[in-house]
Order: sequence, then structure tokens, then C-alpha cells
Amino acid sequence: MRCDLLVKGGTLVLPYHGEVRADVAVAGGRIVAIGEDLGVAGLGDGGEMIDAAGKVVLPGAVDAHFHLGIYRDLALDAYEETRSSLVGGATTVLSYFRTGQHYLGRTGPYETIFPEVLDAVAGRSWTDYGFHLAPMTAAQIEEIPALVAGHGVTSFKYYMFYKGFDLAANSRDARAFTMGDEYDLGHLYLIMEKLAATQAAHPGRRLSLSLHCEQSELMRVFIDRVRAAGGPQNLRAYSQARPPLTERLAIAEAAVLAEHTGVEINLLHLSSAEALRAAARTSARRETTLHHLCLDHDDLDARARPGGGPGGGPGGGPGGGLGGKVNPPIRTREDNEALWAGVADGRIDWVASDHACCLEEHKGDELWPARPGFGGTALLYPVLFSEGHLRRGLPLTRIAEVASANPARAFGLWGRKGALAIGYDADLTVLDPELTRTVTTDLLLSGQDHCPFEGLRVTGWPVATVVGGRVAFRDGKTSGEPSGSYLHR
Repeated sequence: MRCDLLVKGGTLVLPYHGEVRADVAVAGGRIVAIGEDLGVAGLGDGGEMIDAAGKVVLPGAVDAHFHLGIYRDLALDAYEETRSSLVGGATTVLSYFRTGQHYLGRTGPYETIFPEVLDAVAGRSWTDYGFHLAPMTAAQIEEIPALVAGHGVTSFKYYMFYKGFDLAANSRDARAFTMGDEYDLGHLYLIMEKLAATQAAHPGRRLSLSLHCEQSELMRVFIDRVRAAGGPQNLRAYSQARPPLTERLAIAEAAVLAEHTGVEINLLHLSSAEALRAAARTSARRETTLHHLCLDHDDLDARARPGGGPGGGPGGGPGGGLGGKVNPPIRTREDNEALWAGVADGRIDWVASDHACCLEEHKGDELWPARPGFGGTALLYPVLFSEGHLRRGLPLTRIAEVASANPARAFGLWGRKGALAIGYDADLTVLDPELTRTVTTDLLLSGQDHCPFEGLRVTGWPVATVVGGRVAFRDGKTSGEPSGSYLHR
């Protein structure tokens, strides 16, 4: 058998099955053979071999929570931030997009706007990519059937706190921010109603609604208290202003409406033990993020003080402080461990980065105007391997499931993505289980100029990432030009 790429001698991680020492042969962008001692003679002219002896070969991660172009030019973000994904072994990103402030900064029909989004990203992405879309207006809700049938968009989003606040929680003029209609639970119900009807017309697909669960009326009370108290306006204060109770109540509200309409929902970026307990009582699929697994507000606040640790500095200094502002907020070490337990026992279905390139100039040195979010896609497999497998004993199969297989199944990509199997897209990463590095901003190949994970010592890094059968990243550098494709799901 002739092939274009041969990955030799690695330990293959097969989600839901186990580990096996084998070679992988690739031709035409697909996996065509898996077996022992596949011959190098099968490589065609110009074929390439990766020596994976002593390495772990994982299915390319599906980073299912991403924000391309939220604060910067969409085309630039597509280039620089999917490049960062390769560092972490991600070969597919599913990015959220909505109208309103940020992104393109306008509203209108997706019939007009979404082709502009696709044109901006085409030819710029290092990974394959898809989009979750948020219906912000009543007219956009009516577009759901056309988006499913025409563009293969199978997942949508509703932001529960937008009915009362803007993205930074610095303004209550939500209507100006969303540039939409009444964005309340009635709007959510209409989305679910339309999605349920569309699902009935597409029984072979899983259509779903992803939810950012924070209850805005409670947020108003706690934010007012924190701001009036006059204490340090830091990440601890931000968590107190948007406490886990707001997650818990929003999850309950969403679950009631989902049960009534029969819509499948995904509960995004669970940040706390309380939110996880509430989510586990629903039939929803559940996500957490790397930062909610690994970062705590007291550590980041301490690092932001002069002399406080790696990258520490006043205000939003790299490595700490307001650089770590994100929605929902960073919580405590106890919440970290509760979420790791959920990853281990199956209450968490997948782990994502919630990657949003946000520069220091957009953070500033005041909590409330600071824009939320930061990058993390470059750490997806490294953190799961180092903190999950080595430190907490998670099996490699479980890591492959939460990083790749489970999000592929949830978002209409199973059969192409999420596994090392014959006929699947040749998306994989070769990870060196002994390679130890300390996280620095430069290491991550992102356009972002700071990193809240700075200083974290991580063991287990991809040394090669393959997208569609082409080696896109090797030994810390990209190779060639972006070749990622849009995924019609």
C-alpha cells in the first residue's frame, strides 16, 4: 500500500478502547492502515515519516469552545490562534460567533453575515474549523433551519447573562450591546422551540444549544455589593460578584426549558463544584475548561502584586491580575479539584480552552472595564497529560475522550474526527511524555502578549501535529501554510 505519511512505533491511544503499540499509514488525508511494522517502502515519492518510538500518538484534539475574531481582526485571529492550537495538539476548532458588539460589531441576517465570516477565515486557518452561531434577534431565530441545511451548522448558543449585562459586566445596557431584541428567557424559549422543530426535520443529526449559564438578576445584586464594599477589585472580587449560585440557578432555568421543548443542551465552561453538582442532575452534556481546572483567583491575584511570582506585576500584569479575568470567573483550588473529579468520573463530557485572544491593552488595570477572556488552546493536551494523567492518574484513553472523541460526537464530527481509525481524517498529534517545559507566552505561538498560565511547569508536549495527513507543526515550529477546511457538520 502506498502512503503519504507513516507514523512509526508510537503508543496509539484509542478512545473507549485502550492503548496499542502500532504504526499509522496515511494517504489522501485519511488514515488507511494501522498495524505492526508497516513498511517504510510503502511511502510514495515525497512521503514523510515520523518516528514516534517512545511517544504517545493521540487523535487530534477537537477544541470545541473557541472565539475567533472576538477582539481582533477575524482573519488575523484565524491565522495566529489556530497556529497556537497546533502547539497543544488540536486539529479542529469550533468557534462561537454572534452579532452585536465585538466580532464584526454589527447586526443583521446570518444569510448575509455568515458568508463574510467564512470568507475571512478561508485559507487562514491551520486547523479544520466550524462555527456555533448565536441567534441574537427574532429574525435570526427564523434562520436556524437554513443554517442547518445550507451551512451544516448543528450547534447554537444563548448567553444567559446578556439579558442584563454586557460582556465585561461593566454596563447594564444589554440592548445596546446585543444590538438585538428582547434578550430574555422568552428569547431562549423561542430558540429552543425553533431548534426542536428543526431537529424533527433532521433526525440523523444531533442539533444542540450551548448555554453560558450565569443568572443576570442575581449578578446585579452581587456586583453591586462587591463594588460598594470598596475592597480590592481583583479576581477574588470578580468571583464573589458572579458567584457559583448564579451558575446553579441559570442551569436550573435552562434545564426546565430544555426538558419542556425536548432540545439537547450543552452546559459550557462549568467553573465550580456547585455548578457541576447542578449540571449533573440534568441530561445535558457538560464542558469545563483548562483554566477552571488549573487556575485559582488567589494565586493569580498574588502574582499580580509586585514581586508576586512569574510574570507578576501591578494591575493586569502578564501571568496574573486582570489578565485572568474571564466569564465565568476563575474560582478556588477546591473548585479545581471538584472539576478534575468530574473529568475522571464522567460527569464532565469534554474539556475545551474557551480560547479568546485578548491583549494586555484590552485588560488594563481596572477590573470592570477589563475585557474577559484569554488564550489557552496551546495547552490542551499538555495540561491534560501533565495535570490529568501524570498528577491525577487519568487514563490516556479518558484524556483522548474528553479532548477529542466526546466533542466530536457532540458536534456532528464523529466518523471523521475524534479517533485514530481507518477511514477517519488523518488528524493526530505525537506527544513526548517526558518533555518538560515551563509555560511562557512566546512558547504558545499566539498573538496574545500575556498568559495566565505563565510559570506553570508542564510535562508532556506535542512534538508533531498532523492535520488532514499533512504535518503542520513539528519541533516547535509550523510547517508550510495553513490548509484547514470548513466543516459542514
